Amino acid sequence: MRVLGKHIIAELYGCNSNILDDPVQLEKALIEAANKAKAKICGKLFYKFNPQGVTGFVLISESHISIHTWPEYNYCAIDIFTCGESTKPWLAYDYLVSLLDPTNISVMEIGRGLRSQLKFNKVKS
Repeated sequence: MRVLGKHIIAELYGCNSNILDDPVQLEKALIEAANKAKAKICGKLFYKFNPQGVTGFVLISESHISIHTWPEYNYCAIDIFTCGESTKPWLAYDYLVSLLDPTNISVMEIGRGLRSQLKFNKVKS
């Protein structure tokens, strides 16, 4: 099945709550994950919630990598969405899992933009 993009959606349980509540460490982790995926970083935004939790987003030219954390539950949700053939989203996923060291994982990949359903229209300039 040929698609425009791959979207990995991961639920990580039993992670280290100290890492999940540290926006600096999570920012470094998502940047490194993007690098491991061979993605081009365009921007980033991380927000620390009070009293706990972090939402972080790394914009890549191929789409994005994001994390939403609930340290009080030792849980995080990760999205890795890449377009094109040159990026390797599963390398980003593997890196984040190795860092967060969850005890349980639920993960799926969704193909985005099924090519057989797409119709190309030239955009007027």
